[in-house]
Amino acid sequence: MTTQKTTTQTDWHRLFGITLTDYFSNSNYQVELEKDLSLQQQYLDVIIIEKSQGQMLDDLPDGLDNLRQHNLLTYKSHQEPLDAWAINELVGHYVNYRKQESPPPPQPKKKKKLLPETDFQLYAVCTRYPRKLAKKYPLDFKKEGVYELVWGDKVIRVIVLSQIPQTQRNTMWQLFSSVSSNFNYAKTHHEWRNSELSSIINQLYQHYCAEEVFMSYTVEDYLRETRQQVLNSLTLEEILRGRSQEEVVKAFPTLVKAVPVQEVVKAVSAPDMLKSLPIEVIEEYLNKAKQKQ
Repeated sequence: MTTQKTTTQTDWHRLFGITLTDYFSNSNYQVELEKDLSLQQQYLDVIIIEKSQGQMLDDLPDGLDNLRQHNLLTYKSHQEPLDAWAINELVGHYVNYRKQESPPPPQPKKKKKLLPETDFQLYAVCTRYPRKLAKKYPLDFKKEGVYELVWGDKVIRVIVLSQIPQTQRNTMWQLFSSVSSNFNYAKTHHEWRNSELSSIINQLYQHYCAEEVFMSYTVEDYLRETRQQVLNSLTLEEILRGRSQEEVVKAFPTLVKAVPVQEVVKAVSAPDMLKSLPIEVIEEYLNKAKQKQ
């Protein structure tokens, strides 16, 4: 029986993977989620694979500047620690994946020649700084929120989402940072390749609220901003479809924030439109009009 905790963790991982998939869409990398690497169905969170075609990405999020042909990524949400076992699992997945992806030997009894190690990069992405791991295994600081961990003969890039700077290129990370100010910035600045996936923000916010990660940003704030974002994504025809003249008039003050006012005026009669506006709005418009004369 699946517990609530397991379900919630799975949701975090899936939403994280889908967001990465959207980010790399139409680029020269493709993303695979929950890659089955064994007969026991041990899944690796994300694999980012370089393609021969697609648009190259110029301004990658912090920490992904060293992408190679095969990039294996483990992800830990704020619910989970990044520990030594998680790193061992990542390395184990790398060994299995490298064997699977390497071409078969030319002859049955010949030894299989593995793809070169330089074709692979390992990433551990975590929301919280892994303090216990860092006490035993030093993390080499590279830049804010980005570290490197030497594990045997592998150098693993560790990306701590709660420490990543708040910039446009890092909005994908900010959505999963569990920092309210960063999430608020990302939800309005992240550029989705597929606009339909922007609903992930709603799911993330619901997770944050359910787990009481941060509450300074209220449900009312979210609903108000989401309604405006939805309006901004629609044409006037889509907004008005199936609505009566009375409903359009009632929504006029909100519509003019999303659609050029001249377009809305074409769909609403002038008297009805004026009735829907607060008197102070009309007076402000008239005063500005008089000043221009």
